[in-house]
Amino acid sequence: MTARTSSARAPTENEPTIAYVQADGLAVMKIVKHCHEDSTTNMDIAQGALLGLVVDNRLEITNCFPFPKQSDEATDEDEYQLAMMRRLRRVNVDHFHVGWYQSADVGNFLSLPLLESQFHYQTSIEESVVVIYDTQKSCRGFLTLKAYRLTPQAIEMYKEGEFTPEAFLKLKIGFENLFTEVPFFIKNSPLTNIMMSELAELVPEEEGSKFLDLGTATVLEGQLRCLMDRVDELNQEAIKFNRYQQLVSRQQQDKHRYLQKRAQENAARSSKGEPPLPEEDVNKLFRPHPIPARLNPMVIAGQINTYSQAISQFCSQSLAKLYITQALQNAKEINSNK
Repeated sequence: MTARTSSARAPTENEPTIAYVQADGLAVMKIVKHCHEDSTTNMDIAQGALLGLVVDNRLEITNCFPFPKQSDEATDEDEYQLAMMRRLRRVNVDHFHVGWYQSADVGNFLSLPLLESQFHYQTSIEESVVVIYDTQKSCRGFLTLKAYRLTPQAIEMYKEGEFTPEAFLKLKIGFENLFTEVPFFIKNSPLTNIMMSELAELVPEEEGSKFLDLGTATVLEGQLRCLMDRVDELNQEAIKFNRYQQLVSRQQQDKHRYLQKRAQENAARSSKGEPPLPEEDVNKLFRPHPIPARLNPMVIAGQINTYSQAISQFCSQSLAKLYITQALQNAKEINSNK
């Protein structure tokens, strides 16, 4: 995804940092609707713009709209966004660009395009955030909306443009501190709360009969397959880096032997009263090998960490259900024997 343009105001130096994000319920419903529609029909990532304003240390998200689909080549993204914000301004709706949102599948959102897009957002709109909505978790009854911002180390890393191990060590950056999570809250207007209270009285409560559902093998299988794919990718990146280290070591040995041989020849020529060999640029003879970028392996490691945490949480919940159902089954057998 490319960087999105914005008409939001430029932040001042004394502007407070964002302590938490507060989203309007209607804006959240638009995000949920768009993400589920695109994930079910196109099996693609849904993305859109967030509109709102900054109040003290609170970022309020009051509206949003989806980005045009990448398959629609006739639509220019920048012109589309500017036209949308101009129309919203005419009807007196908050039109300040405060970030963007993206759909995810079981926590799989960390990628190079996401890092690059958020860097462009955050450097042009200091208070901007990226909101990640997990469609798969929400389908299983866990509404998952999280807001993220790049850390100062990640912004400095992109500004320098150096993705070498030395640069990462200097900035003390890893996949753990690429993003910082901002607390996310949903707030409805008083009229909306009154309407929901009336609807709650009209709609009968459903009996909770599926809280101990153990049919979760397919979910765990999908997460394990994704984890295996990421581990294979990380292994390929490790092989590339090991090959680079071997080439550098072999080149250093050849360079050392060349310098020794040259020194011996110069010593022999000096003993015979002959002039030494002409100076040569050793770096031209032994050109350094390009260092493979380490940003992609770091992102893959972050994805592996996310999958591992999801699987750990999922397995702990499944084990708890298993023990509870086993206890209930034992109690049922005891009662039937009596």
